Amino acid sequence: MKRADRILDAAEELLLRHGYRKVTVEDIAARAGVGKGTIYLHWRTKDEVFEALLLRASIELVEEFIEAVRRDPAFVRPHRFARESLLAVSGKPLLRALLTTDLDLLGKLAHHRLRSHDLLAAGRVHEMSDRYGLLRTDIPHRAYALGAAQMGFYLFDGSDTGEAPLDIEARGDALAFTVRQAFEPAEEPTDEMLAAAAEEFITIFQDLIVPYRKWIYD
Repeated sequence: MKRADRILDAAEELLLRHGYRKVTVEDIAARAGVGKGTIYLHWRTKDEVFEALLLRASIELVEEFIEAVRRDPAFVRPHRFARESLLAVSGKPLLRALLTTDLDLLGKLAHHRLRSHDLLAAGRVHEMSDRYGLLRTDIPHRAYALGAAQMGFYLFDGSDTGEAPLDIEARGDALAFTVRQAFEPAEEPTDEMLAAAAEEFITIFQDLIVPYRKWIYD
């Protein structure tokens, strides 16, 4: 795993500096101090190297979410989760580029599709949110509406309004307000509901890490 991470560290450095199109497997090998064949012991193509890199960044993000829920079960409330996700992703260039379809940085990988594990986890989170009353159930096409609403805050900084662009904290606050008002029931969840939901949330995201690690390192 240490050698794989050294290769991925090199790939990340080169990707962020030069972009997907300009980085070759030979470049990654030279930067990591290994032979080109060594990289192919771990991944079959350049695309797989960079996909592993994106998955590794996703693991780091998921682990941050798990720790946040352990510190405060109320993190599972959709408006809290949406706000902290925006702030966290803003500090992770690869994931930000993926969410905003940054073709200059990621090339064709910017169109990377969700894996079945991601879709299953998203479905489990929505099902859990319904059972604990964290989301309204009367919104047509709710998953689409919630996803579209959140994505706008990743793509739009407010500069086109004629006002100064919002900083990331202000955008996070605006996103949290929008999700709370539009997608959550008026009544507050009880501490018991939040504790039970947090326990399930942690399990869902821990289950997501396992296949990610397997794909990257096995």
